[in-house]
Amino acid sequence: MQRSNFRPLILALGLAAALAAPARADVRLPRVISDHMVLQRDAAVPIWGWADPGEGVTVTVAGQTRATKADADGTWRVKLDRLAAGGPHTLTVKGNNTVTVKDVLVGEVWLASGQSNMAWTVGRSTNFESEKEAAKHPQLRMFTVGRAPAREPQKDCKGTWEVCAPETVGNFSGTAYFFARDLQAKLKVPVGVINSSVGGTPIESWISLDAQKSVAALQPLLARWNKLATEWEPKSAQAKYEKQLAAYRMAAEKAKAEGKKVPRAPQKPVHPNDNTHYPAVLFNAMIAPVVPYGIRGAIWYQGESNAGSEESGKLYGAQLPLLVRDWRGRWGEGDFPFAWVQLPNYVTKAQGWPAVREAMRRSLSLPQTGMTVNIDIGDPKDIHPANKQDYGKRLALWARAQVYGEKIPWSGPLPAGHKVEGGAVEVSFAHADGGLVAKGGELRGFAVAGADGKWRPAAARIQGDRVLVSSTEVAAPVAARYDWAANPDGNLYNGAGLPASPFRTGKE
Repeated sequence: MQRSNFRPLILALGLAAALAAPARADVRLPRVISDHMVLQRDAAVPIWGWADPGEGVTVTVAGQTRATKADADGTWRVKLDRLAAGGPHTLTVKGNNTVTVKDVLVGEVWLASGQSNMAWTVGRSTNFESEKEAAKHPQLRMFTVGRAPAREPQKDCKGTWEVCAPETVGNFSGTAYFFARDLQAKLKVPVGVINSSVGGTPIESWISLDAQKSVAALQPLLARWNKLATEWEPKSAQAKYEKQLAAYRMAAEKAKAEGKKVPRAPQKPVHPNDNTHYPAVLFNAMIAPVVPYGIRGAIWYQGESNAGSEESGKLYGAQLPLLVRDWRGRWGEGDFPFAWVQLPNYVTKAQGWPAVREAMRRSLSLPQTGMTVNIDIGDPKDIHPANKQDYGKRLALWARAQVYGEKIPWSGPLPAGHKVEGGAVEVSFAHADGGLVAKGGELRGFAVAGADGKWRPAAARIQGDRVLVSSTEVAAPVAARYDWAANPDGNLYNGAGLPASPFRTGKE
């Protein structure tokens, strides 16, 4: 009798102990490490994830096996030996459970980021139907990071790797896809792109807050946002929104009745900290989670949202180099290649477009950077030029030449120095491949200024790799500039058919 009572007691105690014991956590990977991914070739790429503190984890792929233990916070990471291009491989991660990642290729991986013109899809680009039909590139893949701001740096994000095919390519970033397609055609290896971009966002959303706090020029901007967050009143914001919404509905009905374009609806109010314009929120949500995924480099198409005024345009000169240094520091892989799309021509009342372009040009002083000049391929009537093929192609020219060592022209003429002599400003140019050319007539687009700082239209003529600029209205010029307008009409090119960058001599 006593024995039969003792057995249930043992079972009860055992059950209680089992319930009290902490549940073993499954080994887990970030979403960017998933089926169809591309790993960077010829590099010691990291694989990382989460598990129980102290749990043993092994990673196996392409004949390699690496073992480690999860840290006290449950994170773990291994570094693979250099991988040769190829595949498909299967990546296996074992701990308390086993995770299998299928169809893994090894090749070239690029991070693509920016605002709407990077987010702009192939499906909305020129000649989509023919592009769709031709998009049979199973070794080209794209991971599109889920779009959402975050107040603190995140460890993971939403997204999946998609294999390029006619049924998937429509949702790929157009600029990034055409860039990757051109690279793959030349390199003959798999190419993967991590697309992290959001329309209508300023550069300060994409830089870590720690980095921005260290730059004196950015403190007024941070202070303004902090003030908005501190003074946020949801009731008054909602009341203002409802008033705007009522006015919008009336305007929309009137536009429809008159056959005109319906205006954009007002956005619902959100706390400033959750606004995609708030400093660092997109870095937190959409860049931090993919660090330290192995990449060759990054391409950037952004700047329109920072071109509203001359002041904001000049501030971009501090922000773009900061972003490059910040991201490079996060990856910790040295000065990985980084290129950006200089803003193209566009008709706008915003005053900062020339200043943003100049900030982009001057940021080339950073090592291992590049810039495509696009002053001839914008759409004057549309801030979103649909011809993303040419933007991708010019980025690919830079990468082929500067990253992969191909001996080809890749940039339009860039000013390399100047001097004032005999009443003229003499500007010398780099990237005058095949000689400087005035396309379609006499050279135009230049101006000079004297000590009074007033700019006057100027005559210009080519002498070898130099341009002599002068004006009968300015006897003693001190500076010159070219294509200094949102939608300029300059015509200076090189022999390779690439346009010269807008520029202004001097400090400003």
